[in-house]
Amino acid sequence: MLPAVTATRYVTPLREGGSLPGLMEADDLGTYVVKWRAAGQGVKVLVAEVICAELARGLDLPVPALVTVDVVPELAVGEPDHEVQELLQRSAGRNLGLDYLPGALDFEAGADGVDPELAGRVLWFDALIGNVDRSWRNPNMLFWHGRLQLIDHGAALTFHHHWPGAEAAVTRPYDASAHALLECDPRVADADAALGGRVTRPLLERVLAQVPDEWLEDEPDALRIRYVDQLLARLGARDAWLPGLVAAARAGGGARRRAPRGKNRPSWLGPPPPEGVTQR
Repeated sequence: MLPAVTATRYVTPLREGGSLPGLMEADDLGTYVVKWRAAGQGVKVLVAEVICAELARGLDLPVPALVTVDVVPELAVGEPDHEVQELLQRSAGRNLGLDYLPGALDFEAGADGVDPELAGRVLWFDALIGNVDRSWRNPNMLFWHGRLQLIDHGAALTFHHHWPGAEAAVTRPYDASAHALLECDPRVADADAALGGRVTRPLLERVLAQVPDEWLEDEPDALRIRYVDQLLARLGARDAWLPGLVAAARAGGGARRRAPRGKNRPSWLGPPPPEGVTQR
């Protein structure tokens, strides 16, 4: 299971998108970006976050640490926003926390320095999980102490929002045309050779074991097996989606416009450091 902490202070809402994640301090003295079980997208977003982040970690891709965060509604008493107060009250219990990365830089600050091997592995991974939210408009990547960090995978695994249609997702081509890493010369074929054999049933079972039962449906063990089978089927159907991914990587990003530095920066990071200032 994921490490469990208890929230001790609600710091501020993070007004990114419609889910209103919150910055919270916990009893382990850590600070976390907390995503709520009662947010509009539903608890399946938390499930996707855990599965994708822990699978990425199992493949040695850089992701922030995850914890479960026990939250009591009284922590929102001092928050003047009634919407936030209601969200915390409805989210009492176990929520998901991502390690807060103080001083992180937005993706545009270091995009030119992404290694082609890493770029290929991230692109391959996103195609495997069906991540629709890593575009140049919204890269969902940060740089922390000079290292790329992958964040926000709640929009992946779209098949679990309608299980009767999950079979069609197995062979679905991945649209990489707007992927943020296309301009980094991603080595997708090399990534497939390196990672394809590492996505195994035991690895996926360990990943799914970290999803709390209460975030799954009536039969959590059976549903875990269903996720594992779906991802293995997607892996086994690479002939259907890998050639298109390799072709997109070879074509590159062309003249796509990148967002200005700081535009895609999460508000909780504060303003970007001045040009020429490096992290310590």
